[in-house]
Amino acid sequence: MSNITMRQLLEAGVHFGHRTRYWNPKMESYIFGSRNKIHIINLEHTLPMLKDACNYVGKIAANGGRVLFVGTKRAAREAVEAEAARAGMPFVSQRWLGGTLTNFKTVKGSIKRLHEMEKQVEDGTVNRLSKKEQLMFSRELEKLRKSLGGIKNLPTLPDCLFIVDTGYEKIAVAEARKLGIPVVAIVDSNNDPQGIDVVIPGNDDATRAIKVYAQCVADAIIEARASSSVPFREAPPEPVAREERPRGPRRPPRDGKPGGGGRRERADA
Repeated sequence: MSNITMRQLLEAGVHFGHRTRYWNPKMESYIFGSRNKIHIINLEHTLPMLKDACNYVGKIAANGGRVLFVGTKRAAREAVEAEAARAGMPFVSQRWLGGTLTNFKTVKGSIKRLHEMEKQVEDGTVNRLSKKEQLMFSRELEKLRKSLGGIKNLPTLPDCLFIVDTGYEKIAVAEARKLGIPVVAIVDSNNDPQGIDVVIPGNDDATRAIKVYAQCVADAIIEARASSSVPFREAPPEPVAREERPRGPRRPPRDGKPGGGGRRERADA
């Protein structure tokens, strides 16, 4: 894990919260005070909690788990993409599609389509299409890359989510909670820390602060993977449907009448 210091957090502006009138009372224990009507987050809480979060994520990565980086707001996109790619982890940096986790089977179908289209571009098959078809193809490919490019190599549901701004990514938090996937998240003074498994109190708007968080988490994952020989968990093989044997014609009932399968008693002479 990277040796992050209090000075680095101060220089990145991690201690700046939101305006006092927008605060969430449940964050009171993490707030040091206020200055110019802006809450100041207590870095004496943030520093050890950030280190605990890095240790938590590192253990998951060491056991072959995958951590999904989520940061779709403009200030977080670049840092999330760069650090997730450096750590070899999936990410969502554009728009969180509803059902990304809860409807993962359908999402995998779209990912399969993305792989097929990229293969067509590589082998030149797309050049056989007409100009109009090529235009439609490129638009669809661009749309899929934008929405699913960061998770195209994710074979199964992630083992953990690292989220920047729980208020902005509330749908991702809700889906993870529904499926029991642990969430490590940056929680600012205006958001609710309840329901988050590992809270990192801090500024979730400043680009420099987000970069510090993402770098710490990525460093922890890289170090954990370097010291572990456990491979990443792969998707279980899909069950093969059994071929049904053709059914023969139904045997007629013994008495020759429909529905009369039982024995007929002989009438007394």
